[in-house]
Amino acid sequence: MESNKIRQAFLDFFAGKDHVIVPSAPMVVKNDPTLMFTNAGMNQFKDIFLGNIPRPYPRAADTQKCLRVSGKHNDLEEVGHDTYHHTMFEMLGNWSFGDYFKKEAIGWAWELLTGVYGLDKSRMYATVFEGSPEDGVPFDQEAYDIWLQYLPADHIIRGNKHDNFWEMGDVGPCGPCSEIHYDLRDESEIAAVPGREMVNQGSPLVIEIWNLVFMQFNRKANGSLEPLAANCIDTGMGFERLCMILQGKKSNYDTDVFQPTIQRIAAMSGKTYGADEKCDVAMRVVADHLRAISFSIADGQLPSNVKAGYVIRRILRRAVRYGYTYLSFNEPFICRLMAGLVDQMGGQF
Repeated sequence: MESNKIRQAFLDFFAGKDHVIVPSAPMVVKNDPTLMFTNAGMNQFKDIFLGNIPRPYPRAADTQKCLRVSGKHNDLEEVGHDTYHHTMFEMLGNWSFGDYFKKEAIGWAWELLTGVYGLDKSRMYATVFEGSPEDGVPFDQEAYDIWLQYLPADHIIRGNKHDNFWEMGDVGPCGPCSEIHYDLRDESEIAAVPGREMVNQGSPLVIEIWNLVFMQFNRKANGSLEPLAANCIDTGMGFERLCMILQGKKSNYDTDVFQPTIQRIAAMSGKTYGADEKCDVAMRVVADHLRAISFSIADGQLPSNVKAGYVIRRILRRAVRYGYTYLSFNEPFICRLMAGLVDQMGGQF
């Protein structure tokens, strides 16, 4: 399935579940002192979760442009060197503001992944929060029991606070979560080591694709938790990872999200993608960073030497450095890739 159709199928599915489809918020955050960039789909809804503003609708869905290159979530140095980290990425999400909760969130995730996208159920695993005595949060028995309706017990894994308690930052809305992981390995590898032993162990082929966050608390500045006025749902699915699975690839960069740009870079540089590892890393870096730089500038953040602008300048400099060092470029080249990016993503954004 082509990536633009994968994205649209998600939005259409949740529109059919009475969700309002909302546009992506800008990737650059201008009115929140706790964030420089949108790092998760829930950022634009934070004041709704906290009860600071009235909810305009009870449930919503979207695809959100996110950037994770600063603060708590910083993947910059991995980008280009592995198969699944990015600076900018799309997060497909559905939201409930005091409307539905765990039963519907888990049930609809399962319906979409297995019924619409047709994923292999035997390769799927779910994690649930084991609890945290220090925070006074118990084991998530409710989520565990719901997952038992869809998965065998050995495909449901208890996760610790690091993996299964989602927090946007040091303060703000948070709660236990349930991750959905998918095993992309060959059958022989699965026979040798069960997938449950590979979940959250850093394998690039047993990866998290969707995180269902059960937003129940607000983390205060003193570290304590207070209950939110209403239980909410906040989910985030990695669009690029989903495309990798549905297109039968083992790297996000081998999907049609990145390959058109990578092939343009290869043609411009006179090099072949797949022939040399250092050149391949450089092409992946440029293809990834092109999106982050372009969308950041379009959202109002020019590269500069301070704060958010400096982060964008670092990304731009990293792309230029890889292009000049490994791809034999000696004049501006990123601007020549813009037209293709507009053709690919302009329809949605």
